[in-house]
Amino acid sequence: MSDKATRAEIQIGSYAVEGFMLPDGSYRMSLSQAAECIGKPARGTFDFLKSKTLKRLLAEGGGTFDFLDNEAIAALSSDSYTADQFLVDVGAEREQGITRIRGLPLEIVSIYWQWESYRGNKQAFLLVTSMVTESLERRFDNAFGVARSEEERNQRLSDRLSSRDLEAIGMLLAEDDDLRRENAELRQQLTELGADPYELPGDDG
Repeated sequence: MSDKATRAEIQIGSYAVEGFMLPDGSYRMSLSQAAECIGKPARGTFDFLKSKTLKRLLAEGGGTFDFLDNEAIAALSSDSYTADQFLVDVGAEREQGITRIRGLPLEIVSIYWQWESYRGNKQAFLLVTSMVTESLERRFDNAFGVARSEEERNQRLSDRLSSRDLEAIGMLLAEDDDLRRENAELRQQLTELGADPYELPGDDG
């Protein structure tokens, strides 16, 4: 993609990220910041884009994910999802240059955060839960005629992200995920040794 995008700062609770709007009006977030929001290095996003999980989700979406063009959908059968590349102006107005950014549609960012949450990433769990709550709250506010400023919404989001209750739930989810992973590894090891992990021991112990 060679058309230039426009850049804006987006506040997500206490996080400040760079958002990009492409000429067609669609939004993108950079790969590195999508990872940073949930405490992961930029490499984490690349690994997710190459994962079988993402390919399966998108390939079996049955047209649900309409943010993908036909070329991207076809590529999923043999390769990882390829992030968009677009040009953005940088620098002061009189000294502007152009840089190339690799970015993801917000739908992919959302799937990535949920995937990390499912895998026991506590920071991802807190962020996803808080943002879903805000989305619901916005609709309830609209129904009941409640007006809130963006500053107030960001403060409420920040408060949720620091909630001890949510943090405790996230820790429990991470513990459950660790146990599932350990059990799966033990079953695999027993199978490789020729034992049936579900076989009851004999009378001789």
